Amino acid sequence: MTVERWLRLRGKGLAMLHVTRGVWGSRVRVWPLLPALLDHPRALSSLAAKMGEYRKMWNPTEPRNWSQQYRERFIPFSKEQLLRLLIKEFHSSPAEKAALEEFVTHVNFCTLFHYHHILAQLQALYDPINPDRETLDQPSLTDAQRLSNEQEVLRALEPLLAQANFSPLSEDTLAYALVVHHPQDEVQVTINLDQYIYMQFWALGQRVGQMPRKSSVGFKRGFFKSPPAERRYFKRVVLAARTKRGHLVLKSFKDMPLEGLEQLLPELKVRTPTLQRALLNFTLVVSGVVFFVNVGMVVLSDLKMATSLLLLLFTAFMGLRASKMFGQRRSVQALELAHMLYYRSTSNNSELLSALALRAQDEHTKEALLAHSFLARRPRGARGQSEEETSQWLQSEVENWLLAQSGCDVAFNGTRALAHLQALTPSIGMYPPPGFPKLDPLSTITSPKAAPPSTDDPLSKPLCPAPPSQLVGN
Repeated sequence: MTVERWLRLRGKGLAMLHVTRGVWGSRVRVWPLLPALLDHPRALSSLAAKMGEYRKMWNPTEPRNWSQQYRERFIPFSKEQLLRLLIKEFHSSPAEKAALEEFVTHVNFCTLFHYHHILAQLQALYDPINPDRETLDQPSLTDAQRLSNEQEVLRALEPLLAQANFSPLSEDTLAYALVVHHPQDEVQVTINLDQYIYMQFWALGQRVGQMPRKSSVGFKRGFFKSPPAERRYFKRVVLAARTKRGHLVLKSFKDMPLEGLEQLLPELKVRTPTLQRALLNFTLVVSGVVFFVNVGMVVLSDLKMATSLLLLLFTAFMGLRASKMFGQRRSVQALELAHMLYYRSTSNNSELLSALALRAQDEHTKEALLAHSFLARRPRGARGQSEEETSQWLQSEVENWLLAQSGCDVAFNGTRALAHLQALTPSIGMYPPPGFPKLDPLSTITSPKAAPPSTDDPLSKPLCPAPPSQLVGN
């Protein structure tokens, strides 16, 4: 079997895995939050209304019905960790261990071509609107054409995010994140919804606890500072946003708190928190009163200056001082925001597409691995059940096992995992495929033998003189 023949089998669904309808499907549902090309103000009107509802609430701590809005789907183990756990618990014998490792190698080999093809299609769609393109510029696009291309990219990106086990954050969650500010966030920003055409967030890896130290930029310990509080944050967050005067922004961040999502948006302004503004104003008032009593009264009595002129100069001085203090504070907060984005940013734009394809491939492999291991130990009396009952049994068993192993409540997609496993079944035992080229191993680099030093080379001559026995005449 030649390489071309073997690769052609992938399209027929015989050797390579194929995407079943309902898992990826040829039809992609329209992105719910993506606005119409020419009617974008209506798309964010409902978001503004929900933001108004949260502003009327007294100290909300989480979005409404948060447990129903967000379900964690990310498997909190790497492929290597998951393989070790399954071998330890289900495949302890040498033969079973070798068979499982061979199965994982086969899945990795099959999914590599599949997701490489998906990534190539995504990059071809994204290339005309890629702001970081290093090749020759193409003809400029109109705003309507650019929005249409962005819509196609986001529609094609949605199933990849779903396979990577990212969960879309609802509009209600986004309204909560844009309104509520955590008291320990020293850097706070504000945005104008009128400047945006659309925005959407996806997240995975929900955690509740103290933020990682590298991501807690801006937190400073002091006499009046409380220790870091436990917060709800996500290990990964993906952002897709578009401003009226900008372009599609695709970015990924790590260790992002729920109340800090607005810090990731473009076209934002740093604002001073209410408590800090009150402290700055109090400092200005106290220092102004002290200065006026100690200096202003002396000037008024000695120089015989008019009271109105003195008050005018004092007001101008205090206004200049207040502007300088607030400006310096905003500059410090802007620098802290830049540091935070520097530490938390993982990828953006075209590089994000590659990262998502790799993550989707990993999640695909882990789901197939779990389905393979659990179905092999299914009770014999339950093997005659329907496919729907099998997927429900698989989902329940895997969720309970992941909860026991990691302590995380993960919503496992049994139907999709079963479809992945069934797509791989016809090609079991064909790795490596017949006729597939094998590259020669890297030749060992050997250093050439050292040549004897030349007597003509001054650097090869000894630095010390010859002993007396070798001198002429001795």
